[in-house]
Amino acid sequence: MAAKPSLTLKRHFKAPPEKVYAAWTRAENLMRWFGPASAEMKTAAVDARVGGKFSAGFVMPDGERHDVSGVYREVEPNRKLVFTWAWRTTPERESLVTLTFKPDGDGTMFTLLHEQFFDQAARDGHLRGWTGTMDKLEQFVTR
Repeated sequence: MAAKPSLTLKRHFKAPPEKVYAAWTRAENLMRWFGPASAEMKTAAVDARVGGKFSAGFVMPDGERHDVSGVYREVEPNRKLVFTWAWRTTPERESLVTLTFKPDGDGTMFTLLHEQFFDQAARDGHLRGWTGTMDKLEQFVTR
């Protein structure tokens, strides 16, 4: 069986790892930046501990709602988060996200690794979504 598609995005943020990590681990922060470029956040819940759950819901300009959730597998404050990722509409297509936060000069080298996509189309769609999401995260943490 062929390896499932994955993607890796790296960004340097001019903000300390603690601030970038807090953007991901506090629901009130997620509400202010999470989701693709044109998405409007509607719900967010975060229980950032091993076995804890997260969920996020957003609406696109066309009115389509998207809800994603997962379970934290690894939590190293200000250093690493690993969690499962599944959309409400396709819960059987669970994938895995690993976020790392490394001090780097005047900020943080942030790496997002998203693995075990169902297929190449799912990977490509997530690449578009994550790219816009990273732009919004950068604006949030450097404000």
